Amino acid sequence: MIRNLFLLCAMFIAFSSQAIEVKGLYQYQQPVDDKTRASRVTASQNALLNVVIKVTGEPGATNNQVVRGALSDISDYMTKFEYGDNEGQSYLNVQFDSNKVNTLVREAGLPLWGNRRPLVVIWLAIEDGWRRELLTADTHPQVEELLSDRASRRGLPIVTPLLDLEDRQHVEVTDVWGNFSDSLDIASQRYMAERVVSARLYQDERSGAWELDWRFTNEDQFEATRHKGDKQQVILDMVDALASALASEYAIDAASGYDAQQQMLKLYNTTSFVDIEYALRRLRSLSVVTDANVSHVAKKFIEINVSHTGNVDDLRKALTLDSYFSDYRDPDKFYYSTSNDDLEYAWQ
Repeated sequence: MIRNLFLLCAMFIAFSSQAIEVKGLYQYQQPVDDKTRASRVTASQNALLNVVIKVTGEPGATNNQVVRGALSDISDYMTKFEYGDNEGQSYLNVQFDSNKVNTLVREAGLPLWGNRRPLVVIWLAIEDGWRRELLTADTHPQVEELLSDRASRRGLPIVTPLLDLEDRQHVEVTDVWGNFSDSLDIASQRYMAERVVSARLYQDERSGAWELDWRFTNEDQFEATRHKGDKQQVILDMVDALASALASEYAIDAASGYDAQQQMLKLYNTTSFVDIEYALRRLRSLSVVTDANVSHVAKKFIEINVSHTGNVDDLRKALTLDSYFSDYRDPDKFYYSTSNDDLEYAWQ
């Protein structure tokens, strides 16, 4: 069970209680058969295509003509490569220039998904024969490893529950199988995840094919996404679908524009210069923010001029992933309302 948390720490670094700063977005480990130059070139090209998928969140991005055209100049995008071996399989680990990859994505008219991404906790109930049990690294190590590896390759931060005594006080396999969201959300609070997924994996009695249903627990409708096929494939399909769903929500659409725009943000509850400086640093760390500077200091709040790409909604979505910023509500007002352009936050 501890291995699951070690994997999470190895692939990602926590940046706040709601988001994960994903490391290694611009590198990829590609299997190779030999160390010839031809194999290295092919492996590097495949690695770049997979990095583009991670950065955009779109598997179909590899078919983009601008992206395909960049493969002939693959060395221009590489900063480092090295060979390695893992359980008898040789691989080429390639590191790419993040600025050049981002420029390629923009020129291709593709969305750009920043490195701060929502952490997802996955509760998976597996029915094998007549028995149902919840996924852990101990009960189904191969499935757990498959989940972790695919999530890493898609740049998706996930964690599967420990299912220790604390978890089992709140959740039983029937809760996951029936998607009883309340108990899952309560049990997931300890993992500080932004999203909670309930899923169930079972075999169709007539066809013998495996089926996997999953959904976010915070969705309004009980409409699960279903995958059918090979047992391993449906696991991979779920992770891909999860990554694509979150990318569509958080990535900056090319249509929104990549040119920097200006937006004023009011920040309440800062009590010291240290608070202000730390708030600026956190703002500048957001993928959509190019710069942030204080323009005015009032008694109850400060005004920060934020330069950002995308639109205001893209900036607002990025701020929801940082628990240090929460929507500000004036305690002197009887009701709460805001315009689409208002950015008023309280510093936590």
